[in-house]
Amino acid sequence: MRRWTLIGALVAGLAAAPAASADTIDVNGAMRSYTVQLPAKRSVPLVVVLHGKTQRGADMIARTAWPQVAKREGFAVAFPDGLNHAWADARTKAGPALRGPPPGTDDVAFIAKLVEKLVANGTADPKRVYITGISNGGAMAMTLACARADLFAAAASVVMNLTEETAVTCHPSRPLPMLLMNGTADPLVPYEGGRGSSYFAADGFWSTEETLAFWRKLNGCEIDDGEVTDLPDKAPAEQSTVTRITSRCPKGHDVVLYRVKGGGHRMPGFAPDARFPRVATGLLGPQNGDIDGAETIWTFFSQFP
Repeated sequence: MRRWTLIGALVAGLAAAPAASADTIDVNGAMRSYTVQLPAKRSVPLVVVLHGKTQRGADMIARTAWPQVAKREGFAVAFPDGLNHAWADARTKAGPALRGPPPGTDDVAFIAKLVEKLVANGTADPKRVYITGISNGGAMAMTLACARADLFAAAASVVMNLTEETAVTCHPSRPLPMLLMNGTADPLVPYEGGRGSSYFAADGFWSTEETLAFWRKLNGCEIDDGEVTDLPDKAPAEQSTVTRITSRCPKGHDVVLYRVKGGGHRMPGFAPDARFPRVATGLLGPQNGDIDGAETIWTFFSQFP
């Protein structure tokens, strides 16, 4: 019953969500676009949400609960647009059939400049800025955690693993709390690593366990799991479940994995994450409905001012 109450609240919030405004910013001579939703207050937390490949920021507004969570909790949320509907993360190989951004695109500079603008104009509290993304956006979120840890209080990546290429170039200036959220039935970014079963999949992914161990080591955590908690199966018809795995870390260096058993290349949520859910399930695997990705990530972020 509680799940349907939450769904109703999210749907009601969609109608009542404040209007988001579109804007641009000059990055090395290129005008880059983004949409931002602002609360009435100033100097608030800021979450930057990065879309997946083939998407735009508008997809994150329409297909996730970020606007509703931000309105309820009183933080600002920014939805930037990648060039060619993609991000220039630290990988140079991104799959055979999906074009990336134009050569020379500097998305680290774009996101840094966006954050700096929202801090400078008094919108964002510089001590409470967070970065998250899904798929290619998740890879970009990890790239930013590696390259500009000074800007962020915590990071989260959904349905993405590291590669050898991204790991060897990762030298963050300080430990950054990290949340990972990956599905074990992902056809694009396989949980066990390697190359996924999809035609669009790239090769060379580390496993989720290796990715988790990498962030634990960077943050000074013990390699072994901390608490392992099976979360309630609120949507049994979807045949996927969620396990939360914490880490034994120094205070403020937390690393958490949400393992979605039977979950696909999808953002968990109480509402569909795609316009055509059946088509998405066929291409990307099932979407879990036991947790909501935005709600879960914000609960993690809010611990780290």
